[in-house]
Amino acid sequence: MGIKETLEYIHNVKWQGSKPGLERTINLLAAIGNPESKLKFVHIAGTNGKGSTAACIATVLQKAGYRTGLYTSPYILRFNERIQIDGEHIPDDELEAMVGEIKPYADAMEDSPTEFEIITALAMKYFLHKKAEIVVLEVGMGGALDSTNVIKTPEVAVITSIGYDHVAELGPTIEDIAFAKAGIIKKNCEVVVYGGLPEVEAVFERTAAEKGAKLTKADFTRIRKQEFSLDGINLGVKPYSDFRLPLNGVFQPKNATLAITALEVLREKGYRITDNDITEGLSRVSWQGRFEILGLSPVFILDGAHNPQGMQVVADSLKVLFGSRKIVFVIGVMADKDVDSMIESIAPLAKEFIAVRPNYFRAMDALSLSEKLRKHGAVAAAAETVADGIDRAIGIAGENGIVCALGSLYFSADIRDAYNDFS
Repeated sequence: MGIKETLEYIHNVKWQGSKPGLERTINLLAAIGNPESKLKFVHIAGTNGKGSTAACIATVLQKAGYRTGLYTSPYILRFNERIQIDGEHIPDDELEAMVGEIKPYADAMEDSPTEFEIITALAMKYFLHKKAEIVVLEVGMGGALDSTNVIKTPEVAVITSIGYDHVAELGPTIEDIAFAKAGIIKKNCEVVVYGGLPEVEAVFERTAAEKGAKLTKADFTRIRKQEFSLDGINLGVKPYSDFRLPLNGVFQPKNATLAITALEVLREKGYRITDNDITEGLSRVSWQGRFEILGLSPVFILDGAHNPQGMQVVADSLKVLFGSRKIVFVIGVMADKDVDSMIESIAPLAKEFIAVRPNYFRAMDALSLSEKLRKHGAVAAAAETVADGIDRAIGIAGENGIVCALGSLYFSADIRDAYNDFS
């Protein structure tokens, strides 16, 4: 198969949907020789901040000299981003070869695997093939029943901030969601958590005690300096020297501190990670689509916030950087999200909203979204296409204004393409 046929196979409708349980992943991995059993992992779950935290940890491990795999989702520009070795995306020819090897086994399964399960097996096979010394593995959704949770005890399990998302699958309460994420905690595991809410921390503490796991909570009082600007954050985390974190958003210092805490746990386990590896690695980290500055005239920000907690931290970041200045928002959301709560966080900051429809089957149509925005008292209009929405938003903002495109990671590539065409 060529790359087009390979991707069509991966995204084939017969694999679509979400089916709870690990049995399909276990069976598929067993059929291809259980590559995951020969790998070491940093396993990362959580509601928000998983990707940024994973990128921080992977970049530092790479700087420390380890051959490092990185598995994330979804992708921003190309599918290949989801599977990386030392920052390099899986090449098309190797992706084609790996899928060709897995295909007969997936096709033969009576209980067909989901798309995510196939991709997880593909990633495991690739990481072993490339002799990864350690893999930073991001959970797709939840934790306990996520297909990545077929791995044995990881070197460290990391749980980022917890908020309301995927409540239909994970449960209606914050404790339910925390319990699902805590499913990655294995017997005698090292665990590092973001914490934050007492009821969330209680779930993690109880699960760790039941599993005999050592729990470490990130200490955010270690952050002694954080200076925000459009080109990154001047960050100081005790006891390390100051460094420039090339990420944006008020949430990133805590994500970086969580990553540092996990790296310190790895160091205690014997991994050769120096203080310089940590500060130099973090100064090199790159992560697209999270409060990413695409342009300055007007300021144009792209963020993948797709739940109420994510929207709130974007709102906080905009306030820190721009004070009371009003923002033109380009917004597209999935219809199954808590859209009203998402809107409440950012509506007070808005000059105007331009609603668009992401190119994804779960997306809310632009007209319905614009009507919902107006019910919240916002000035809102629907655009026929993402490109039209970008054009209109930039026109409203003017060269001295601010545009923020957000609501879903699934339209990040379309936003970027439309912005590049406009500029």
